[in-house]
Amino acid sequence: MRCIIGLDQYSRAIKGEPRKDEDGYTVYDDEISLGDWRKHSSLQGWMERLWRSKGGEGEFNCVAVELDADDLSALRDDVQASNLPATTGFFFGNGSDEYYKEQDLTFIEEALEFIEAGYKIEYSSWW
Repeated sequence: MRCIIGLDQYSRAIKGEPRKDEDGYTVYDDEISLGDWRKHSSLQGWMERLWRSKGGEGEFNCVAVELDADDLSALRDDVQASNLPATTGFFFGNGSDEYYKEQDLTFIEEALEFIEAGYKIEYSSWW
Protein backbone atom coordinates (compact mmCIF):
# COMPACT_ATOMS: atom_id res chain seq x y z
CA MET A 1 0.00 0.00 0.00
CA ARG A 2 1.27 3.48 -0.87
CA CYS A 3 -0.02 6.76 0.47
CA ILE A 4 -0.29 9.75 -1.81
CA ILE A 5 1.61 12.31 0.28
CA GLY A 6 3.95 11.79 3.20
CA LEU A 7 6.72 9.65 4.57
CA ASP A 8 5.76 5.97 4.75
CA GLN A 9 8.27 3.53 6.22
CA TYR A 10 8.44 -0.25 6.16
CA SER A 11 10.54 -3.08 7.50
CA ARG A 12 10.47 -6.70 6.55
CA ALA A 13 12.19 -9.99 7.29
CA ILE A 14 13.19 -11.75 4.08
CA LYS A 15 14.58 -15.12 3.15
CA GLY A 16 15.32 -16.68 -0.23
CA GLU A 17 16.09 -15.27 -3.62
CA PRO A 18 14.63 -11.96 -4.76
CA ARG A 19 12.32 -11.70 -7.76
CA LYS A 20 10.22 -8.97 -9.37
CA ASP A 21 6.43 -9.00 -9.00
CA GLU A 22 4.02 -7.91 -11.74
CA ASP A 23 4.46 -4.25 -10.68
CA GLY A 24 8.26 -4.42 -10.76
CA TYR A 25 8.77 -4.50 -6.98
CA THR A 26 11.36 -6.81 -5.46
CA VAL A 27 9.71 -9.57 -3.45
CA TYR A 28 10.79 -12.79 -1.76
CA ASP A 29 9.04 -16.13 -1.35
CA ASP A 30 9.48 -15.83 2.42
CA GLU A 31 8.72 -12.25 3.40
CA ILE A 32 7.23 -11.02 6.69
CA SER A 33 6.25 -7.45 7.48
CA LEU A 34 7.84 -6.33 10.76
CA GLY A 35 6.98 -2.67 10.98
CA ASP A 36 5.13 0.16 9.33
CA TRP A 37 5.54 3.78 10.35
CA ARG A 38 4.00 7.01 9.13
CA LYS A 39 6.05 10.21 9.28
CA HIS A 40 8.53 8.93 11.90
CA SER A 41 11.09 11.43 10.64
CA SER A 42 13.82 10.79 13.19
CA LEU A 43 13.82 7.06 12.40
CA GLN A 44 14.14 8.02 8.74
CA GLY A 45 17.14 10.19 9.58
CA TRP A 46 18.76 7.38 11.56
CA MET A 47 18.23 4.90 8.73
CA GLU A 48 19.56 7.34 6.14
CA ARG A 49 22.76 7.81 8.16
CA LEU A 50 23.14 4.03 8.34
CA TRP A 51 22.49 3.65 4.61
CA ARG A 52 25.11 6.30 3.79
CA SER A 53 27.63 4.62 6.14
CA LYS A 54 27.11 1.42 4.11
CA GLY A 55 27.89 3.21 0.86
CA GLY A 56 24.47 4.52 -0.13
CA GLU A 57 24.54 7.55 -2.40
CA GLY A 58 21.90 9.87 -3.81
CA GLU A 59 18.39 10.29 -2.47
CA PHE A 60 17.28 7.96 0.32
CA ASN A 61 13.82 7.30 -1.11
CA CYS A 62 12.43 3.99 -2.37
CA VAL A 63 15.66 2.16 -1.53
CA ALA A 64 16.30 -0.53 1.05
CA VAL A 65 18.95 -0.72 3.71
CA GLU A 66 19.81 -4.06 5.30
CA LEU A 67 19.99 -4.09 9.10
CA ASP A 68 22.26 -6.56 10.88
CA ALA A 69 22.28 -7.39 14.59
CA ASP A 70 24.86 -4.69 15.35
CA ASP A 71 22.76 -2.08 13.54
CA LEU A 72 19.68 -3.09 15.49
CA SER A 73 21.56 -3.00 18.79
CA ALA A 74 22.79 0.51 18.00
CA LEU A 75 19.26 1.56 17.06
CA ARG A 76 17.91 0.13 20.33
CA ASP A 77 20.51 2.11 22.28
CA ASP A 78 19.58 5.31 20.46
CA VAL A 79 15.82 4.75 20.86
CA GLN A 80 16.19 4.03 24.58
CA ALA A 81 18.39 7.13 25.04
CA SER A 82 16.00 9.28 22.94
CA ASN A 83 18.97 9.90 20.67
CA LEU A 84 17.44 9.64 17.20
CA PRO A 85 18.46 12.55 14.96
CA ALA A 86 16.04 15.40 14.40
CA THR A 87 15.18 15.09 10.71
CA THR A 88 13.12 17.32 8.47
CA GLY A 89 11.73 16.98 5.00
CA PHE A 90 8.84 18.45 3.07
CA PHE A 91 6.72 15.27 3.42
CA PHE A 92 8.16 14.07 6.75
CA GLY A 93 5.80 15.69 9.27
CA ASN A 94 6.68 16.16 12.93
CA GLY A 95 6.47 12.62 14.29
CA SER A 96 7.07 12.22 18.01
CA ASP A 97 9.82 9.82 19.06
CA GLU A 98 7.99 9.12 22.32
CA TYR A 99 4.88 8.14 20.36
CA TYR A 100 6.88 5.54 18.43
CA LYS A 101 9.23 4.37 21.19
CA GLU A 102 7.40 1.15 22.12
CA GLN A 103 6.78 0.29 18.47
CA ASP A 104 10.46 0.87 17.67
CA LEU A 105 11.63 -1.33 20.54
CA THR A 106 9.19 -4.10 19.64
CA PHE A 107 10.35 -3.99 16.02
CA ILE A 108 14.00 -4.23 17.09
CA GLU A 109 13.43 -7.27 19.30
CA GLU A 110 11.37 -9.07 16.65
CA ALA A 111 13.95 -8.26 13.97
CA LEU A 112 16.75 -9.70 16.13
CA GLU A 113 14.74 -12.92 16.53
CA PHE A 114 14.28 -13.17 12.77
CA ILE A 115 18.01 -12.67 12.21
CA GLU A 116 18.67 -15.58 14.57
CA ALA A 117 16.26 -17.64 12.45
CA GLY A 118 18.25 -16.90 9.29
CA TYR A 119 16.34 -13.96 7.83
CA LYS A 120 17.67 -10.66 6.54
CA ILE A 121 16.05 -7.46 7.76
CA GLU A 122 15.35 -4.55 5.40
CA TYR A 123 14.07 -1.03 6.00
CA SER A 124 12.70 1.10 3.19
CA SER A 125 10.67 4.25 2.82
CA TRP A 126 8.67 6.15 0.28
CA TRP A 127 7.84 9.84 0.20
